[in-house]
Amino acid sequence: MSGPDSIEDLSMLDLFRMEVENHGRVLESGLVAAEGNPSPAAIEPLMRAAHSLKGASRIVGLNRGVTLAHAMEDVLSAAQHGRRTLCSKDIDLLLRSTDIFLRLAGLDTAAIPACLEENAEAISALSQALSAILSGKPVEAPAPAAVAPPEPAGRTDGTPKESLPEKADGSFVRVQAENLNRLMGLAGECLVQARSVKQFSASLLKIKNWQQELDGALEQLQNSGAMAGEHLSEPQKHLEQIRDLLAVHSERFELFSRRLEHSAGKLYDEVIASRMRPFSDGLLGFPRMVRDLAQELGKKISFRIEGEATRVDRDILEQIESPLIHLLRNAIDHGIESPDERTTAGKPAEGTIVLEARHRSGMLNIRIHDDGRGIDPEQLRRKIVARGYVAEDTAARLSNAELYDFLFLPGFSTAGAVTELSGRGVGLDVVFSKCQRVGGSVRVESQPGLETSFHLQLPLTLSVLRTLLVSISGESYALPLTRIDRILTVSPDELHSLDDRQFITVNGEHIGIVTAQQAMNLPPQQQDSAPSCIAVISDRLNLYGLAVDRFLSQRDLVVIPLDPRLGKIPTVSAGAIAEEGSPVLILDVDDLVRSINSLVTQGSLHKVGGAAELPRTARKRILVVDDSLTVREVERKLLENSGYEVVAAVDGVDGWNSLQRGTFDLVVSDIDMPRMNGIELVRRIKNDPALKNLPVMIVSYKDREEDRLLGLEAGANYYLTKSSFHDQTLITAVKDLIGAP
Repeated sequence: MSGPDSIEDLSMLDLFRMEVENHGRVLESGLVAAEGNPSPAAIEPLMRAAHSLKGASRIVGLNRGVTLAHAMEDVLSAAQHGRRTLCSKDIDLLLRSTDIFLRLAGLDTAAIPACLEENAEAISALSQALSAILSGKPVEAPAPAAVAPPEPAGRTDGTPKESLPEKADGSFVRVQAENLNRLMGLAGECLVQARSVKQFSASLLKIKNWQQELDGALEQLQNSGAMAGEHLSEPQKHLEQIRDLLAVHSERFELFSRRLEHSAGKLYDEVIASRMRPFSDGLLGFPRMVRDLAQELGKKISFRIEGEATRVDRDILEQIESPLIHLLRNAIDHGIESPDERTTAGKPAEGTIVLEARHRSGMLNIRIHDDGRGIDPEQLRRKIVARGYVAEDTAARLSNAELYDFLFLPGFSTAGAVTELSGRGVGLDVVFSKCQRVGGSVRVESQPGLETSFHLQLPLTLSVLRTLLVSISGESYALPLTRIDRILTVSPDELHSLDDRQFITVNGEHIGIVTAQQAMNLPPQQQDSAPSCIAVISDRLNLYGLAVDRFLSQRDLVVIPLDPRLGKIPTVSAGAIAEEGSPVLILDVDDLVRSINSLVTQGSLHKVGGAAELPRTARKRILVVDDSLTVREVERKLLENSGYEVVAAVDGVDGWNSLQRGTFDLVVSDIDMPRMNGIELVRRIKNDPALKNLPVMIVSYKDREEDRLLGLEAGANYYLTKSSFHDQTLITAVKDLIGAP
């Protein structure tokens, strides 16, 4: 089948796109491996993949694809049969040809023919260069094609994600991820409901025990006299019938309960298994990325992946792709030395990077190891002091592990110069935040001059969460165990106060205490003098003790995402159903820490042991929202020095949460911020019936007229550029909007 009709057949092009993606990935990873091992056995599957690409292109009438795949097949066939030994230039040409096909796999089907036509010149040049390899003529690399190498993630065309659950016979069926998520949610509910049957079994057992006690009492009463015995004979007969029936049904119910829970457990395990993918599925394009970056930097690197078959939740794979890319780039740029440096240091000229995945203790452990220059702790110590994070005497006492923690701070970098790969202070903070977001952790080990290892510990699945259930204001809430540093039960005499703020001392470190009611904006409760239950939570920069009413138990909860129509609920990340059938809210620890930090900034904390609320000041309150610590503090000090009360928020989400917790007279916001930008925050404020009259001022570096109009159209009452920003400008604008303090 060929010609225009087949080209317009979108179903055929869909099949073509799927086949091209599969064979393209085989070629990409196989070519990188063949560069170090160009054996016939290694090349044979590559030749077959190119042959399949040629056939697939021919059947849908894509002649340019046929020409390119045919040229690739000829070169690979010659290498397989010993007529040509592939060199790096050959591999480069074959990889660039593979990029053409991989790019096609990421397009809408209707755009595939047009893409080939647009790149006709580049395809022709690549085909000719490949043919020249076999003729023995000098190979001149053609100009780069308009088709850029695809990202390691694979398809980026924005089409709905699909999962490919593996069947027993090894074949696959395509399932929309949304359907699979719903199925998993139902399986989780089924498992919870099956476990709740235990309550009925326990109740039946109680009834049986009470019946036995009643039976004994009636027997004693019957033996007490003849008249009583005559009147009680009939009830006793009915009681015996109840006892026999209860015994039979109790046994049957117990058997049914065990079978139901077993079946529900198997169903849930099967659904979880359908979401699990081999670790290698999340690494598509990684070997190619390492090869290309190593060549770009003039380094020789052997890249090895271990544990490719380790099963990982599909959502986890998606979440860790970005952290792994950052860590690999970091290892290539910072870790592995140049061949000359390695030779001088007595190392092999070729460096080694190993990416490993293993299951350990019910968690997914990923290790990225390189045998490069390592991390110099003394250089890092000097950098920490120079950046003002800690004093010099404090830095001198920090262990290597504590020093390495500073690497994950936003904006922190040890690079001596800014390059396209590093030196801008981004990367490792992304790794930390991504791992933390899925309930995991990351740590570093290093030996200067020898090696560096990054260890990621992650949950096997995001659908089940190990939690600590706590009681807050009479309701049960869940805290993810991975986000709790420790739990403490402290007596009243262990609570100390300084500047009207409470803290405890643990291992010589002062930890501030905040009640969960205040952190979650719940009504304060009077507390007794009983020991306080403290859950210590933190982010990378802050450590706080969250005072709860009681610790209940540890539970594995099936995570139920909140309905998106609810929007972002402050301090809550998801929901769950406990075994007894009651709903439980899973708390967002990052949100809690930000909420506590805002409360500390305001200085209006309740005390554990007595919920007397401090009277609110009569001064006008201003919410400052900016992700830049410097700008945020400058604005706060200017406004406070002018007599206003100021609350600071680190981004749009934090600002929105602050608006839900308190009342303000003005919001001063930046535009470019993570999670929720200033324009979206303004729109949310103006669309909220309770907040729509709240004045909003935008303070931004964007000084173009179109930026100003965009802010004003969103509903901002004032637009001030940071380029024209000075003390009096801000204060004058604030007074214009809300008057004097």
